Amino acid sequence: MASYSLGHSDHELDRLTLQARLVGPMTRRFFQEAGMVSGMRVLDVGSGAGDVAFLAADLVGETGEVIGVDRSAAAIATATKRATTMSRRNVSFHEGDPAAMTFDRRFDAVVGRYVLLWQPDPARMLRRLITHVRPGGVVVFHEPDFDGERSSPAVPTYDRCCHWVREVLRLTGVHAHMGVGLHSTFVSAGLPAPSIRLEALVAGEAEVSDHVRFKTDLVCTLAPEIERLGIATAAEIDVATLADRVRAEVIAAGSVIVGRGEVGAWSRVGRDDQERSVSASDRSSAGCNTSAPSRGIHP
Repeated sequence: MASYSLGHSDHELDRLTLQARLVGPMTRRFFQEAGMVSGMRVLDVGSGAGDVAFLAADLVGETGEVIGVDRSAAAIATATKRATTMSRRNVSFHEGDPAAMTFDRRFDAVVGRYVLLWQPDPARMLRRLITHVRPGGVVVFHEPDFDGERSSPAVPTYDRCCHWVREVLRLTGVHAHMGVGLHSTFVSAGLPAPSIRLEALVAGEAEVSDHVRFKTDLVCTLAPEIERLGIATAAEIDVATLADRVRAEVIAAGSVIVGRGEVGAWSRVGRDDQERSVSASDRSSAGCNTSAPSRGIHP
């Protein structure tokens, strides 16, 4: 079973802010193509600091409602404070396990970003979440796939960063290819085969700074695990100079760096799908481990 190892440090919150700015437009496109519109009631799973919930709140407007749920009290406190600062009246945040919680009525959509890759059994979690969605409602998830990260011409330090992250995920049991696994996960959860889209961040010299930080900040957050697992030494990583080294290599070689795959998948819940999910959830609830973190890895 994977464990959430990124924490809630100031560095990590800064990294999430950059991440939201870079991948937020992709998530928005996935949500819009899935059919998220004004007036919908949305459950955001693994809300973290609230970026996905705020994005959904923009799409559903003042006549809609977004409820964000996360197991981390610190994340909920941060998200709630942000909502208050931004005077967001159509979004609220609650601490708990969304797969085990009950709500006063069903949702028009359940959404999540970087959530299912952390689950020991993603289909089981999704099966339980479906019970919160009305018949005809939509299920949308945005998950990463770490295949395809590369540089051309080669940027050795960037390529090493990609390798280090993939190794941490592999050795800690995280579903590093959850993006392309969304099809089988949706089907196993009792949903119709989903629509799927793939995007990726690509950058050359003009946009290199933020895109390099997108990778190196994650490496810095994971550095203790990288060292503990024997993947690389502190001297090899050298967090203080890592971003500058990668940036210099990109510029010197005139390279392009390609990020991980960003995969969106969505499907609509039919009445029969929901009834099957309720039945399956009832059968498995006794053995379902709800202690696994529902908050997304945000890698």
